[in-house]
Amino acid sequence: MTVLVAILFGLIIGSFLNVAIYRLPEDQSVVSPASHCRKCKQPIAWYDNVPVLSYFVLRGRCRACGDPFSARYPLVEALTGVLFGIIVACDFPPRETALYLALTSALVVITFIDIDYFIIPDRITLPSLMVAPAAAFFVGQVSLRSSLLGIVLGGGLLWAFAWGYERVRGQEGMGFGDVKLLAMIGGFLGWEAPLFSLMVGALTGSAIGLVVMLARKGRLDMAIPFGPFLAFGAFLYMIAGPQVIDFYLSHVSVF
Repeated sequence: MTVLVAILFGLIIGSFLNVAIYRLPEDQSVVSPASHCRKCKQPIAWYDNVPVLSYFVLRGRCRACGDPFSARYPLVEALTGVLFGIIVACDFPPRETALYLALTSALVVITFIDIDYFIIPDRITLPSLMVAPAAAFFVGQVSLRSSLLGIVLGGGLLWAFAWGYERVRGQEGMGFGDVKLLAMIGGFLGWEAPLFSLMVGALTGSAIGLVVMLARKGRLDMAIPFGPFLAFGAFLYMIAGPQVIDFYLSHVSVF
């Protein structure tokens, strides 16, 4: 698969991910009914459902009733296309590439659901915890031992962090959805991935929190979901984690 084909494939998959993002929190089927306008319920024709392009042709509105569509639709499609292109450009073995494309799709859905609802759906994380060791066995992206250790370490590490935060601050800092997400990351990417993802997530989350605080003139009385930052850390580990770790260990002295 070439990078261009991967991007086009990602645009198509991104269109389906939009359906999952909007329907999973409402416990609806992602298969039926077909895509339709949320206001007038009119089915969307195939020629009005071309990823990214149709949104701009229709000026972001339903052809039937003129109700505006969310700009989230083309954003998710374009983002998925870019992420798919990056994965294919990394030139992983075919089975590993297919696994990473599937994992990336799950991370995109998790990210936007967590942004909207502050939840990470069990319908994604719990089945993934069972699939991850099997993927390690058949695909071989990590060893089976590393996958199982990643699940235990990922879930246990964040659970301990969340428990400590609640003990110190007297309030819940993150939910168990984040715990299950980090366990899922460890299951698919090995025991080092949860540590890497948690560190990257904490750093990027702190940076975003600082920007929000400055924009709100020192006030940070709003919740910021942690799932998207963990997902970003997982994707970064997927494409360059071992190289980043090796670079850090070889260039940073630890005193």
